[in-house]
Amino acid sequence: MSDPEISLPVRPEPRLHVVLYQPEIPQNTGNIGRSCVAVGAKLWMIRPLGFRLDDRYLKRAGMDYWQHLDWEAVDDWATLEQKLSGRTFWLFTKTASRLTWDAEFQAGDVLVFGSESSGLPERLRLAHETHCVKFPMHDTVRSLNLASTVNAAVYEAIRQFGGL
Repeated sequence: MSDPEISLPVRPEPRLHVVLYQPEIPQNTGNIGRSCVAVGAKLWMIRPLGFRLDDRYLKRAGMDYWQHLDWEAVDDWATLEQKLSGRTFWLFTKTASRLTWDAEFQAGDVLVFGSESSGLPERLRLAHETHCVKFPMHDTVRSLNLASTVNAAVYEAIRQFGGL
């Protein structure tokens, strides 16, 4: 007698892909993970990470939602590009000239955010120059909180291409 086939639940196609380039603060990543669950987005993290994936602060910020999160950690940008080829990448950076609400987001797009201390590398910004966007802010502010920025961007994208 053979064993019955075991089928794993099939995850629906993510509405968005949220990429954290070398995130450093587990609480930010946990909060971002919770937001991804809320909207059906997949969270990608590019190593090195500034924390361990079993970090208690990561789990605490993500609360009991982490188990529902569709996530993947990759070793480098090239691997991410290969896995998400054919999609539109939007890079969020304070150096952009284009505002977030001037972008035209579509379901399945990739929203990319830099690390808390150094943002995105120049080589990535230059490679995706036409798809770099920012939120307006006074010059006295060096940067916005990463989790807050991701939330604003994700919900702007969802607003544009249709609610949940």
